Amino acid sequence: MRNVINNVLGLCLILVVISCKQEANKSKKESYQLEGQIAGLVDGTVVKLVPGATHSSEPAVAETVLKDGKFSFSGKLEEPRFFYIMFGNYRGAIPVMLENSNITITATGIVSDAENGSIGFEDEVVEGSESHNYYAKETAFKDELNKEYEDYHKGTEEMSKALGQARASGDKDRLDSIERTPEYKIFEKKEKTFFDKAERTSKNLITKHKDNWWGPFFMLTQYTYLTPEERPIFDQFSEAAKTSYYGRIVKEELYPKTLIGTNVASFSLNDKDGKSLKAKDIISGNKYILIDFWASWCAPCRKEIPNLKEAYKKYSNKGFEIISVSIDKDEEAWHKALKQENMTWPNLYDDGKVSKTFKVKAIPATFLVDENGVVIADNLRGEALEEKLAKLLKL
Repeated sequence: MRNVINNVLGLCLILVVISCKQEANKSKKESYQLEGQIAGLVDGTVVKLVPGATHSSEPAVAETVLKDGKFSFSGKLEEPRFFYIMFGNYRGAIPVMLENSNITITATGIVSDAENGSIGFEDEVVEGSESHNYYAKETAFKDELNKEYEDYHKGTEEMSKALGQARASGDKDRLDSIERTPEYKIFEKKEKTFFDKAERTSKNLITKHKDNWWGPFFMLTQYTYLTPEERPIFDQFSEAAKTSYYGRIVKEELYPKTLIGTNVASFSLNDKDGKSLKAKDIISGNKYILIDFWASWCAPCRKEIPNLKEAYKKYSNKGFEIISVSIDKDEEAWHKALKQENMTWPNLYDDGKVSKTFKVKAIPATFLVDENGVVIADNLRGEALEEKLAKLLKL
């Protein structure tokens, strides 16, 4: 009799478990619905959903416009993903971690009086995404770091301005003079303490999540770019973390497949006048062509332009050409930079796809190709570029 009762109870428990699983599956959404309400911005403002945390210039996966201050997006995700909700011509953004659930975002947009009319946001509230809540909790330490950064910079404004001017003008004597002052020594010590703490905190955050996709995700958000020095951090991840969406992105950046030996001449992009130019037509008739990815806002890129001009002046009549490709999001900023820099070689505007094909993660990024459009070297700048060209052109 007891066996019968136990069997009946066991059957009941099985039925209860099955019922609970069925209810759980019903409650678990298979897609996301994102609803936004933004005050302070005019109707018709373009709103784009752009993937973030990829270290790449990603095209929008969806686009709409504000109507009565509202916008919405919907879709399906295999796992939570980080996005930027971009407003206007990439003039402002709200970060959000999307997952398959009903998510709402409210905020007030503030348009600045600056030339580009950048948009800031106040009173941002994201509801309905557990992943976003977790992301916010795990990265709350950034508020403390930001305060510490502001604190040790207080009272150093004049010194920082003088340093910037000395570096911009290349005045080494002035730079050395400033760096010998007691004020700079104190500042330097505080800065080292700050960055040591920031690096330690970031590594702890990543290591804490080494067994799931959050680990590689935080690598992408905590580091502006990745180098071979970060490989030991990635190597400690679980297999599940390494093979996740963000894990694959990190692996590709840390262990990149070289484009050397690859033909890259099949792309075409628009120039400043909106005319489509084919790379193969520019390459045709030249011996060696440097494809240079840059942006108006990239200080190292702008600093490299005089070196490019010198190489162009020296080798352009011997079969050397340059194709500069801007990854600027703001096309007007690109046009302004072109006028300032006066680069006399072909300048093209990236469509978001070409830079991705070249696996551009950080700029400046350069690829030297031969007359057939095959990459023969990469990341050549300054003296290294000149030495390579001199050797190839036997000068």
